[in-house]
Amino acid sequence: MLLLGLVALINLLREEISTNVEISIVESDASAMKCKYAFKYLGYERLAKDYDVSLVNLTKAKAEKATVKVKDKIFEFSIPKIVRNADLRVNVPKMKYMNFTKISCALKNIYGCNPYPKKFEYHSRLNEVIVALNKIMPFNLHVLDGLTVCGSKTVRLGLVMASQDPVAIDALAAKFLGFYSKAITHIKLAEKEGLGKTSFITRGANLDNFKKRFPRKRLSEKAITFGYEVACRLGLDKRLI
Repeated sequence: MLLLGLVALINLLREEISTNVEISIVESDASAMKCKYAFKYLGYERLAKDYDVSLVNLTKAKAEKATVKVKDKIFEFSIPKIVRNADLRVNVPKMKYMNFTKISCALKNIYGCNPYPKKFEYHSRLNEVIVALNKIMPFNLHVLDGLTVCGSKTVRLGLVMASQDPVAIDALAAKFLGFYSKAITHIKLAEKEGLGKTSFITRGANLDNFKKRFPRKRLSEKAITFGYEVACRLGLDKRLI
């Protein structure tokens, strides 16, 4: 069920572009997750076989070094060639609560395109790194999959949103999650760095109904999140990984 939105997008791309278009689903290894296990566990291997798409582990893909500046800091990353050379880059995030950044949506999702697996090393400068990766790997379209969402519980929200502006779609997602977009550091920084605007005009369904149905975090979940953030700030997270 979680892959229905992706299947619909694959079918739409082939209808609108070409039945022969080459489509790759990309992800990279992380400290607590390896692609070879995640692709199978989450159903992507079956999807790739059924819909003739490729699964790419960016950690093992060919890459080239590139630098980018955010505020007064210079960052260097290995940029996968399959991402840089793609004719069309489509980001398919889900909106969810997240440690450190409060929310995860379009901007944060690009963090997964960083092929370096030890991503916990970026936690102390996470907001700047998120913006840096979006500057160095701009995506053409952002399609938010809100068919099924998780807050305090899993809910079938039945929502799909799309935008060419990752800042705008994140600003709207922040409202769904109960935050003011200007209070989300990486969203505010992304706007300042020219990645988009927090102001937006919505079209289509009345989004207030979806916002009311989004499951809020319980007090116990907030306490766990706070405890984890404290542990990380004390440097204890490295013992947990």
